[in-house]
Amino acid sequence: MNLDDYRGVWVFIEQNERNIEGVSLELLGAGRKLADKLEVPLAGFLLGHEIKSVANQVISYGADEVYLVDHPVLKQYRTESYMQGVMLLARKYKPEIILYGATPNGKDLASAVATDLSTGLTADTTMLDVDVTNRLLEASRPAFGGNIMATILCKKHRPQMATVRPKVMKALDPDSARVGKIIEEKIDLKEEDMRTKVLQIVNDVTKKVSIADAHVIVCGGKGMGDLQNFQLIHELADTIGASVGGTRDVVEAGWLPHEQQVGQTGETVTPKIYFAIGISGAIQHVVGMKNSEFIIAINKDPNAPIFDVATYGIVGDALEIVPKLIEQFKQLRTEKGGEMSYA
Repeated sequence: MNLDDYRGVWVFIEQNERNIEGVSLELLGAGRKLADKLEVPLAGFLLGHEIKSVANQVISYGADEVYLVDHPVLKQYRTESYMQGVMLLARKYKPEIILYGATPNGKDLASAVATDLSTGLTADTTMLDVDVTNRLLEASRPAFGGNIMATILCKKHRPQMATVRPKVMKALDPDSARVGKIIEEKIDLKEEDMRTKVLQIVNDVTKKVSIADAHVIVCGGKGMGDLQNFQLIHELADTIGASVGGTRDVVEAGWLPHEQQVGQTGETVTPKIYFAIGISGAIQHVVGMKNSEFIIAINKDPNAPIFDVATYGIVGDALEIVPKLIEQFKQLRTEKGGEMSYA
């Protein structure tokens, strides 16, 4: 394999009914930085049916080029058909880096493509950079139970590939004036050749607690002591109109359901305000919330790692501080006529 034959940074643009997944837009922002450092084009690649209208949106979010494979067999995601589309593009154009969102479909597709291309794949990446001199993707992720950050390199194979967790990168502001190139590729697919069939699409309309898109989150850790004390987290959240989150220890203790867990094995969140209360700041938690705009940490240990990422820190007993915060916020709400603004 001649590594010099491979050039360019690509992003898998995951779409459903022509709606682009947010993580794909975030990866265009991250990919733009990598491509600029390597002095190569940034490309998005789209697979689906009747999706050409999506291409201009990809360009507006930072791509120089969009590779488009449009076919009726690609209307719904299936590993086999999508893998054939990606293999066609990768073998013809030879990108040096391909990024996928760490969604169920993104992880499934990336692992299948990595196997067929005999290349490496770093899963659930939370940081990306490049060694420009050696043209190596530096994909970093928590390792050894989240106790360290490991940077993984793929030195001898191309393309270099990584899946990246949603919410850890930042999308660029869209620019409708950006001009890019759309490259359409034909693919020979037959429905009767597919080993799996899509029989029915069933949408889940049940209401579930979601903290991924919350603007304000009050998150508690085992430092709250017990379930009774943890009710202070709920009370503070109710007072300021926030969502409630918890660490893995809190979820394992049964204080919250898993869908409210923040961290490596839970949700990645990027709220405007994040309260970290009774949380020490282990890496596996920090990777899930470090991109919050303002982080307010409360911990009685002045050396707790959470203070390293906090915008503001309060050293003290959460069981004494949180009730005072609740009292102050209730008074503020009364003065504001019951409204809380986070503008």
